[in-house]
Amino acid sequence: MARQGCVISLSLLAVLLLGACLPAPAAAGVLLSTLPKALAVTASPKPGQVLHAGVDKVTVTWSLNSTEPAGADAAYKNVKVNLCYAPVSQKDRGWRKSNDDLSKDKACQFKVTQQAYAAGAPGSFEYTVARDIPSGSYYVRAYALDASGTQVAYGQTGAAAAFDVAGITGIHASIKVAAGVFSAFSVVALAFFFVVENRKKNK
Repeated sequence: MARQGCVISLSLLAVLLLGACLPAPAAAGVLLSTLPKALAVTASPKPGQVLHAGVDKVTVTWSLNSTEPAGADAAYKNVKVNLCYAPVSQKDRGWRKSNDDLSKDKACQFKVTQQAYAAGAPGSFEYTVARDIPSGSYYVRAYALDASGTQVAYGQTGAAAAFDVAGITGIHASIKVAAGVFSAFSVVALAFFFVVENRKKNK
């Protein structure tokens, strides 16, 4: 009996130690579907307009939606604005996919701004499209954050108002010109040496 009790105790101890070593299950993030669409959000580009990364600007505005009751934004402490890939730029690209669980969402990767929320007053921000924004179609989403930094409401321009960004390819026009010149020079040089060699053979 004493031996059996000892075995049971050791088994329980092993189970406890194993449980302590296993990673805790990942906590689910905030679900977008549970958030009120309480912010009215606009962006200056027209649908389909092409902006150039590192050059063009986007003016984003946000305010409490007129359908919300007064004081509905009392818990809003900050607003965070992101650029989101439109559905057309998510297709066949798993690394850009939207997810209802915001901790797993990959569509809204690019931060535009985060700043204090002014209750009862509209906010705005002028954003120069960052140089590292890839080519694609985008819309704007804003989150209202509470004191803990948790999303408690949102608003967005939506895919219907999406605009395009022409990203920087990394190949400057002058480099393309230089490459063309060197290619032409190589052809001429090759022809010249070919003619010289033929003359040597004929002599």
